[in-house]
Order: sequence, then C-alpha cells, then structure tokens
Amino acid sequence: GVGKELVAQTIHEQSACRDRPMIKVNCAGLPSTLVESELFGRERGAYTGALTRQAGRFEIADGSTVLLDEIGELPLELQAKLLRVLQDGRFERLGSAKTIQVNVRVIASTNRDLVAAVRKGTFREDLYYRLAVFPITVPPLRERTEDIPALVWSFVKEFERSGRPMIASIPKRTMELLQGYTWPGNIRELRNVIEHAMIISSGPVLHVEMPKSLDLPAASTGTLQEVERTHILRVLEQAGWHVGGNAGAAAKLGLKPTTLRSKMERMGIQRPKSNGIS
Repeated sequence: GVGKELVAQTIHEQSACRDRPMIKVNCAGLPSTLVESELFGRERGAYTGALTRQAGRFEIADGSTVLLDEIGELPLELQAKLLRVLQDGRFERLGSAKTIQVNVRVIASTNRDLVAAVRKGTFREDLYYRLAVFPITVPPLRERTEDIPALVWSFVKEFERSGRPMIASIPKRTMELLQGYTWPGNIRELRNVIEHAMIISSGPVLHVEMPKSLDLPAASTGTLQEVERTHILRVLEQAGWHVGGNAGAAAKLGLKPTTLRSKMERMGIQRPKSNGIS
C-alpha cells in the first residue's frame, strides 16, 4: 500500500521496454496449486482441468518487465525455478520438457522482512541475494507527505480519464488536511478517498470527505505506530473483525488482506476469542 507498484511502473516507463506493458503478478493472490502454471505456463493435459496450453507470465513478459508483488509469499518449492529464470532466463512450461528462453526485467516487491525469512528457512538465501541487486525502500506515505499533492492530482487525472468530472482546483485547506493525515492504508487509502471525492464533486472544485479517523479525540497521542495500531483496531471492530471481503477491514483501510494480516501480526493485534477473522 505504500506505492510499490507505482514505483515499479515508473521504473518500467523509464526503461527501454516502456513500449510494452508491464506484467504484474500478485504472488500472495494466487492459489499455491496454480502458482507454477501462472508464472511459467502449462501444456494441455499437464494436470486435471488443464484443457488448453497456456503461456505463463514470464513468457508473456518476454522483452518487457514483470513485477512479482509479495515475492515473500512464493512457495519455497518454486523459488529454485525462479532463481534459474533470474540467472539465465530459462524455464519449462508445466508438463513440457522443452526449454523456453526469455529476456525479462524482474522487479520484486514485498512488505515482509526477507532477511528474517531467510533465517527461518522460508526464503532461499541464494534467491534473496539474486533479487537484492538494487533494493529500493519505499517509506509509508505518512513519512513523505510532500508527495501527496502530486499523488492527489495524479489520481484526479486518472479518474477524469474514466469519465469523472474535470477538476480545476483543490482548496488549500483540503490539501493541508490530506497532508496532515497519517494514512494507515497508505496510497491505496488515499486513492480511495480521492475516488470518493470525484464521485461526490459536481463542480470544478474537488470536495474531499476526510477519513473518519481524523475525528479522533484530541487527547489521542503517542507514536505514529501507536496511532496506526489504534486506528486498525477501531476499523477491525467496525468490520466485525472481518479482514477480507468488500465490507472487511482491509477494504476500509485500502489495504490488501494479506498486508493487513501482516500488520496485525507485527503489531500484536489478536482477535477477541468470541469473534473470528475471515
């Protein structure tokens, strides 16, 4: 949610392969049984239900860029195959002995501590060092509020292209409020707020309704992490401790369910025993 995909898209657009689309893969969003065929493709009959041949994401991304989002979620048994692709650009479709050669730029992103994962044995050390050639740390939005005006206008132009009203100005006070908010949901939450603003704005001036968490009592003090933890707890309670789904806490915060669960684990947030997380 901090904008990793935006950074990856910018890198792609500044590269020699910018004329071809960047291929995106959410490693956390693919069923473990389908990850290999999605990444590397499959032959007809490779497994039950594989009725047709299918090109994988790496094959489709030949001559372009592939973004492996949430790389820390990639099953250990597939990490060796990915390492081989990174080393020499070769792989085989599932169910085939024919080697395919590709030329792909790989960008990997994660919100996990991969060094800790290497120590635990859940992430290959050789793959980690192969990926960590040029690491970029993207801080949370609250630590780079100077980016907010440019992001807001970028989202405004994006929604204008999809048929929303043309916006000519944003009140100074509105921008100050946007920059003063802590954005626990990071860029996804900001994008959701601007999308809502575009829906309710009928004229050329953007009317923004700030997230309800700005209504916290004035006595609410503490570190940013403590404020974020309090906000996440409040949203979880409002969502009945449901994480996923359209009405779940992750959607309300503008986060992926996997990201919210990771934050909950890191912050020591545990569901009450009488409730359940879905």
